[in-house]
Amino acid sequence: MSTPFPYNFIAIEGNLGAGKTTLCQKLQDEYNCKLLLEQFADNPFLANFYENPERYAFPVELFFMTERHKQLQQHLTQRDLFQDLIVSDYFFVKTLLFAKNNLNAEEYRLFQRLFQVLNASFPKPDILVFLHRSVEGAMANIKKRGRDYEQDISAEYLQKVQDVYYEFIRTETSIPILIIDVEKIDFVKSKVHYDMIIDALKETYQPGVHHLSFVNT
Repeated sequence: MSTPFPYNFIAIEGNLGAGKTTLCQKLQDEYNCKLLLEQFADNPFLANFYENPERYAFPVELFFMTERHKQLQQHLTQRDLFQDLIVSDYFFVKTLLFAKNNLNAEEYRLFQRLFQVLNASFPKPDILVFLHRSVEGAMANIKKRGRDYEQDISAEYLQKVQDVYYEFIRTETSIPILIIDVEKIDFVKSKVHYDMIIDALKETYQPGVHHLSFVNT
């Protein structure tokens, strides 16, 4: 099945609670694409990290990096000719962004060297979709989905995550980045909102940053 979009590999990113996994699942339901979802619950260090980030930051980030690498290696190097569209709820560079946010300088230098080795063989996504939601909105979604290990995440931590994403977005010029403001919409319940996102994904964008906002919908 050929892709309905001008892209074969779409990565959807955003802060915790932005709705990226939900959007990926809706795309998979509609287009039967290959779906790559991050497996948070498999990380044995995650709950401890949220309780004691200084002690557990390095093992939690190392585990995430190796698991993401394993998954991407499996699916991006063995493309299915009958399933051309790949949708992922993360971009591998996320590994480095979260590490920069969570590790001390010495740990980050080591982690960055490991990342560069693993990242060298991966293609970048054809387009990066970034779902923008306010920190308050993200916190509300986190509370709503009720994962025990996430309930003590602070607004300060989410703001740091948001900031490091936008720092990266400002410097990434090799691929198109579509920022979608999802703060005041509900693409799960509203077909109008969802269809507007689909229509936006059917457009061809030049490398660089592009914005989609919803006005009077």
